[in-house]
Amino acid sequence: MRLRELALVSTIVLIGQAALLPAYAQTWPAKPIRMIVPYPSGGTSDILARLIGQKLTEAWGQQIVVDSRPGANGTIGTDIVVRSPPDGYTFLLTDVGNLMITPLTLPKLPFDPVRDLAPIGMVSYSPHLLSVHPSVPVKNLTELIALAKKNPGKLNFPTGIGGAPHLAGLAVQNRTGVKWVYIPTKGGQQSLMTVATGEGDVMFLGMLQTLPHVKNGRIKMIAISSDKRDPSLPDVPTVAETPGFEGFHTGSWQGILGPAKLPADIISKFSPDLRRVLALADVKEKLGSQGTVPLALSPQDTGKFLATERDRWAKVVKETGFKME
Repeated sequence: MRLRELALVSTIVLIGQAALLPAYAQTWPAKPIRMIVPYPSGGTSDILARLIGQKLTEAWGQQIVVDSRPGANGTIGTDIVVRSPPDGYTFLLTDVGNLMITPLTLPKLPFDPVRDLAPIGMVSYSPHLLSVHPSVPVKNLTELIALAKKNPGKLNFPTGIGGAPHLAGLAVQNRTGVKWVYIPTKGGQQSLMTVATGEGDVMFLGMLQTLPHVKNGRIKMIAISSDKRDPSLPDVPTVAETPGFEGFHTGSWQGILGPAKLPADIISKFSPDLRRVLALADVKEKLGSQGTVPLALSPQDTGKFLATERDRWAKVVKETGFKME
């Protein structure tokens, strides 16, 4: 499902739902809820969890506690949710692209994300920015590829190994034959700091996380990985506009899931409220100002989207031959 189709679905869902959130008189939630983010603090998922969590706390009168549990490319935090009782008090806010990549690249996972997690809804899409340190003498992707080919093995690419930004870098390698020197990091925030300090040269990373550092001049963006130019960045070309990169489309797709066997009545309460939060004017303004598109999908459509992501990344994994050691 392409971004424009997803945005159209989101728009239809959001129409008429921008009213202030009602407080539930029902039993759930009767105590604080833990929202697991399986990545380091400061990343896209963490930022969104805190924004959404604040609004749901206001709506429900129960605290949403954001709990960062990074490690093993999201596996540690996800496994906590999988093993939690399906009582509606532990949820996962994650990059669903990464969630679908993990079973393709990591052998002997302790869980199956399709079987062991219940979709609640999508949150947003943040396209990757292809960015470099300001000292890297390129203005666009064509120049970056030429520089990399002229200096094989010289450009460093900091990334969380096995995540969507890493696979985006591998996809560029696969199309062009360039070779980055990957610097393993613990997540997006560390990748950002590595490039911002000049220890790293080039990276793909979600727009929500990267754009503030572009604005302060510590990072230089050269392309965006959405399927069309972002209205807030009209002069920044898409990766797909570069010859040889037709159809190239990556990004951070955040969604909320709970443990399998979560009662249907809890999902039926949580999902509509999540969509109402995403329809609030201040939330839309906050996300839009940072290049993030709200995706207010139903649990059923979220499940379909997960399947689409799994198929899309399976193709990239097959083409690049990447496997986690």
